[in-house]
Amino acid sequence: MSLKNMKIIKLVLILILAASINVSAQELNARVSVVSSRVGTYVSPSTFTTLQTALNNFLNNRKWTTDNFGVNEKIDCNFSLNLEPTDEQNVYKATLMIQAARPIYNTSFLSPLVNYRDENIIFKYVEFQQLDFNENRVSGTEPLQSNLTAIFAYYAYMILGFDYDSYSLKGGIPYFQKAQNIVNNAPDGRGISGWKPFDNIRNRYWLVENMLNSRYNVFHDIYYGYYRMGLDQFYDDEKAARAQLLTVLDLLNTFNQENPNTMINQFFFQGKASEWINIFKKAMPQDKVKAAELLSKLDLTNSSKYKDELK
Repeated sequence: MSLKNMKIIKLVLILILAASINVSAQELNARVSVVSSRVGTYVSPSTFTTLQTALNNFLNNRKWTTDNFGVNEKIDCNFSLNLEPTDEQNVYKATLMIQAARPIYNTSFLSPLVNYRDENIIFKYVEFQQLDFNENRVSGTEPLQSNLTAIFAYYAYMILGFDYDSYSLKGGIPYFQKAQNIVNNAPDGRGISGWKPFDNIRNRYWLVENMLNSRYNVFHDIYYGYYRMGLDQFYDDEKAARAQLLTVLDLLNTFNQENPNTMINQFFFQGKASEWINIFKKAMPQDKVKAAELLSKLDLTNSSKYKDELK
C-alpha cells in the first residue's frame, strides 16, 4: 500500500471517530461556578477551584440517558453553588441556583426551562475527593459526601425531564422517575434536608412528586403546550401560537383552582415573566386583556408587572 493511500485511510478513520464522538456526546452543556467568598481564608482557595472543576466534569462527562445527543443539541444549564462555613471541618452549607434553557425553533432565542434556588444544601468535601454517584446506592457510605452528588444528579435528571417534556408529551417521565429514585434513596444524616415531604412545602421531594403525581398529569400537557405547540410555532404562525399559549394559561388557571399552592405552579412561572409579556404585548386587545388577567392571578410575584406592561 502506498504512503498516500495509508494517509487517506488514516484521515477517513479520524473523521469516522470524530463523527462517532459527536453523535454520542453527553446531554448537558453545564457550567458550574463555586462561590466561596463567605468561607474565609482558613480553607485554601484551590479546594474550591478543584471542587468547581470536579462538578463540571461530573455533569458534563457523565452519560445521563441512552439517547445520542449532537453537540448542538446539548442542554444549556448553569449551576451556581454559594458556600457558607459550618462548625465542622470540610463541611459546608450552600444555596444552589439552577438555570436551564431551551432553544426556540427557527430563532436564536433561549427560553427559560428551569430557574430555581435550592437553599437546603449541606455536604462534606475534601480537596481531590472523588465525586462518586451510583443510582443503585445513592446514599453511598458517607451521607454528607454523597449528598453533594445526589443533589447534582437529581437536578440533572429534572432538567432532562423538563427538556424532554417540552419536546414530546410526557417524554420526560423516565427522567423524573430517575430523580424520584434519588429522592427515595437519598442520603440521610445530621443536617441533611430537602429530600423529605416534611422538610418543607417546596423542596426536591415535592418538585418531582408534583411531576409524577397522576392528579397533576395536566402539567405534562402544559409543558408540551407551552414550548412545542406554542413557542416553537411562533415563526410559522404567530396568531395560532398565541391562541395555544392562551389555552396553556386556561389549563394553568384550572389546575391552580383545583390544586392551590402547589410547588410546580410557582416553579413553572419562575424566570418567565418577561417572556409572557413579550408574547402578548402585540396580541389583539381582547387576548392581551385575558392574558394579563390570568397571568396576574397565576404569577402573583409579577402581578403588577403584567398589569403595567399588558395594558
